[in-house]
Amino acid sequence: MNSLRHIIGQWMRLMAMAVMLCGAHQLGAQERKVQNRPYIDMRRWHYGFLVGTHFQDIEFTNNASIHTTEEGTQEAWFADVASYTPGFSVGVLGELRMTEHVALRFVPTMHFGDKAVTFREQQSGAMEWQAIKSTYLTVPVEVKYSAQRFNNYRPYVLGGLAPMLDLTVKRQRALLVQRADVAVEVGLGCDFYLPFFKLIPELKFCFGLSDILVKDRSDLTDKNLLKYTQALDKATSRMMVLTFYFE
Repeated sequence: MNSLRHIIGQWMRLMAMAVMLCGAHQLGAQERKVQNRPYIDMRRWHYGFLVGTHFQDIEFTNNASIHTTEEGTQEAWFADVASYTPGFSVGVLGELRMTEHVALRFVPTMHFGDKAVTFREQQSGAMEWQAIKSTYLTVPVEVKYSAQRFNNYRPYVLGGLAPMLDLTVKRQRALLVQRADVAVEVGLGCDFYLPFFKLIPELKFCFGLSDILVKDRSDLTDKNLLKYTQALDKATSRMMVLTFYFE
């Protein structure tokens, strides 16, 4: 968890610095440059595609319950996501212009990635781990608020909701998660107007709203794996996405 927070902090600082540099340049510039594609933002509909990378995470609520093994020993297991691997994201963009500064976006996206969940026993230090591969199909609906365009860039912030469906859930494992979820999304980015297209780097954070932990483990044939599910009260999904839109 600390490693992901470090990554999030670094990326947020980089994006904030980029936005501040854009603002400082706008305030300090003495003359305007020739605008590339000056009328593109006046279109009612905008279309494009995206590619990017992301990090998947799960926030666990451990209950510190005591599990008694068949040998009579007592164990207390705790779960966490110990490592993060960058995933791949690809999708399409549809944007509806509402006002000069506000737009409604639809961004169907596929996220291919995985996360490594570690289970640690409190007393003995014994460890078990499980790799969870996820292919998320998301259909975010977002509201985008853009600043005034200056020369060939335009920073913005966004927020929205994203229904999510995990297409690769596997049973008969220590941890089982729900296929469906809904996430709140917040982010920021900047439109860069190039001579032949618009490039839009964006950093976005997704926070799952529902408990994705499956507690009814009737699928398990190895009942010894129940102790991992029983050690948890709740699990919620998290994701950080760095995207590049081409419009």
